[in-house]
Amino acid sequence: MAIPRQLPNAITIARIPLAVVFFVLLLLGGTYGLDDLVIRWVAGALFVVAISTDWVDGYLARKYDIVSDFGKLWDPIADKLLTGAGFVGLAILAEWPWWIVIVILVREWGITIHRFIVAGSHIVAAAWLGKLKTAVQGVALGWWLLPLHQLIGMDWWIGVGIVLMYVALVLTIVSGIDYVLSQVRGARENRS
Repeated sequence: MAIPRQLPNAITIARIPLAVVFFVLLLLGGTYGLDDLVIRWVAGALFVVAISTDWVDGYLARKYDIVSDFGKLWDPIADKLLTGAGFVGLAILAEWPWWIVIVILVREWGITIHRFIVAGSHIVAAAWLGKLKTAVQGVALGWWLLPLHQLIGMDWWIGVGIVLMYVALVLTIVSGIDYVLSQVRGARENRS
């Protein structure tokens, strides 16, 4: 079965408006007021669906051999918009500390800016550690965004959520260091 060559890129781009809609719903859903719980479930479910499309577009691009420079550049940007909206929303709602969100955003957008700067000479695709980081961020955010405490209990929900968020933070920092070291090594090899 043939698929349109631009389908993976269209899925990638669709994550950008989904991130905006998700962010608005998250803020409207607030912090678990009875009236806002349905909106919070919708916002959390929208995030889970949107972050899942990251796997879908990558799978389609690799399976049908239609990987593009556009996708390599814009896929991580769409991911960062979506996860960034989740982290900022949780900080605005005082559900997660701003300092962690700032550390994550500085790493994410610093690397994104670098990718744009070097895009004229070469495209920097996401490395396996960066992909793992994005997956863990998605799981951690999904855990916090969905009001699962109603089903499993608040203490258990918070404990697992804290572990997931700190694992996401550590992977964000480690993958950022790995990215910088890879770029430094690549620059040295190009000069040789």
